[in-house]
Amino acid sequence: MLETTFPRLLAEHAARRPDAPALREKEYGIWQTTSWGGLAALVRDLAGGLAAAGLQRGQHLIVIGENRPRLYASMLAAQSLGAIPVPLYQDAVGGEFVFPINNAEVAFAVVEDQEQVDKLLEIREQCPQLARIWFDDPRGLRHYDQPGLAALDALVEAGRAFNAQHRGHVEAEAAKAAPHDVAAMFFTSGTTGNPKGVVHSHHTLLDRARAGADFDRLGSSEEVLAYMPPAWIGQNIFSYAQWLVCGYVVNCPESAATVTIDLKEIGPTYYFAPPRIFEGLLTSVMIRMEDAGRLKKALFHHFMALARRVGPDRMDGRPLSVADRLHYALGNLCVYGPLRNTLGFSRVRVAYTAGEAIGPDLFTFYRSIGINLKQLYGSTETAVFVCLQPDHEVKADTVGVPIAGVEIKVTDSGEILVKSPGLLKGYYKNDAATAEVLSADGWYRTGDAGFLDAGGHLKIIDRAKDVGRLMGGGNDGAMFAPKYVENKLKFFPYVKEAVAFGDRREQVCAFVNIDMEAVGNWAEKRNLPYGGYADLAAKPEVYELIRECVEKVNADLAADPMLAGGQVSRFLILHKELDADDGELTRTRKVKRGTIGERYQVLVDAMYAGKSSQFIETVVRFEDGRSGSVSADLKIADVKRFPAVKRAA
Repeated sequence: MLETTFPRLLAEHAARRPDAPALREKEYGIWQTTSWGGLAALVRDLAGGLAAAGLQRGQHLIVIGENRPRLYASMLAAQSLGAIPVPLYQDAVGGEFVFPINNAEVAFAVVEDQEQVDKLLEIREQCPQLARIWFDDPRGLRHYDQPGLAALDALVEAGRAFNAQHRGHVEAEAAKAAPHDVAAMFFTSGTTGNPKGVVHSHHTLLDRARAGADFDRLGSSEEVLAYMPPAWIGQNIFSYAQWLVCGYVVNCPESAATVTIDLKEIGPTYYFAPPRIFEGLLTSVMIRMEDAGRLKKALFHHFMALARRVGPDRMDGRPLSVADRLHYALGNLCVYGPLRNTLGFSRVRVAYTAGEAIGPDLFTFYRSIGINLKQLYGSTETAVFVCLQPDHEVKADTVGVPIAGVEIKVTDSGEILVKSPGLLKGYYKNDAATAEVLSADGWYRTGDAGFLDAGGHLKIIDRAKDVGRLMGGGNDGAMFAPKYVENKLKFFPYVKEAVAFGDRREQVCAFVNIDMEAVGNWAEKRNLPYGGYADLAAKPEVYELIRECVEKVNADLAADPMLAGGQVSRFLILHKELDADDGELTRTRKVKRGTIGERYQVLVDAMYAGKSSQFIETVVRFEDGRSGSVSADLKIADVKRFPAVKRAA
């Protein structure tokens, strides 16, 4: 059990290894390093500035921006005073900040740049208590003259002056913190209704961070690239809580556009990303292979066939024949090694994916080329780490075994319950919601459906509320797991997003979003002209491409007796990409299935009515805040289904 606090861990690293690198940030193409000693001094100055501004113990400080050293330092500064940092998603529109700010009665904000300042100024009338806003990057803000708005540099200067007059104040406040005091609050994605503030203590976050670090033998020598939103607890645990527990180096990319380059420059040893990142990387690889010469393409496909056959066994430590070992070594020299280097994974010792289920084929691809990609299971409410996959016990269809301190049980209805030292203290100002998920004897209701296999590994089927049954027709009573179907569709590089419908219906139908880059590249190679997403999505040739993908998924489903009835019967390609700004995805890019079903009800009805096409007009929101509409007459396509494969007795 790790009984400490975030500020105490910072002080220990600064005392033991003041000159060791703690953070790196890339600015203008050059990596700048902040040492543990330098970070501790910056945190002290920022804490002094926040104290001078009036931030009190128990109050909230919102932090909005990409991963930036001074934003991390601001969170530590707030914790040093007993205040509570609340990271919010930097890509959210201003209106999405109103509820969290008012719910948490926030008066102080630290943000990255002009974009975030503009959002807060836009909603200030709706959040009258928001008195002070400090910004890290001054570009574009020179002539701003709003009350309470200042640069983070000014806060640092004010802190130095405060600390000179009140020596030892910050250290004394930090020493008051106890492990079970509130350390941070994370707002959920809000797939239905307003987001909920998940309250965590120093103990819940750091205990789970230590359990995860012990499980994979992580130490101070690790290199991590932090590029996912800090408001997502997954990123926050890996690049903040575990960073302070282990003392490794966290690297902050220059921008979202340079992440791929920065990944290769840093060569992380410990990597974490949701499935969509791995999907995107694989898509880029497949697009490049489409452009390769005949010999390179033949070599790639030859060695990838070998990798799929023996790679997973090799990663799991199973014996291989001499011929396979030599053949794989040649493949490693010609294909796998260069491919890992291209992806930036040459030094990765442990890689994790979480946030949602990853397609088995996608997962196997990475492990087959020698990347130790594993799955974990957890949530915001559990401080992430519930189940992890041990080395040499990695299965594509499970999420690992319960780690130290965790108990799991499955209810008669199939819902997974968790007991863990990492469970939330509660939902902020929402006792009713807390009572719904936390039982009196300490069990957390995950809302996920699944089971423990014979080896003690947890298998997730879907969200419990989403698992349904088909009704009527030849599939009456067949299980329908929409996420399982959607993930199989999304394995194909041409499918960016999918939404499946079928609960209490006679058949399964699906919406598909094509991947503009992958399908655009495919179209250009076939001299197929198009004038944008909607035009490309409507092409008959593209419909045939997606039909082939759907039919391959159906063939896979036919091999699973439990899910064979859930094959897709009809699909359409949406005329626009699903977007978080339009309320169709969460900020972590999870599909809001209910919202989509309501918004596109006319399309759902048309698919089930047997229509071959349906006109629709949709209101969309552009990046600059303007609204507009897009319309199209969407084709609805039928798909071949396959008889269920009977397994031998």
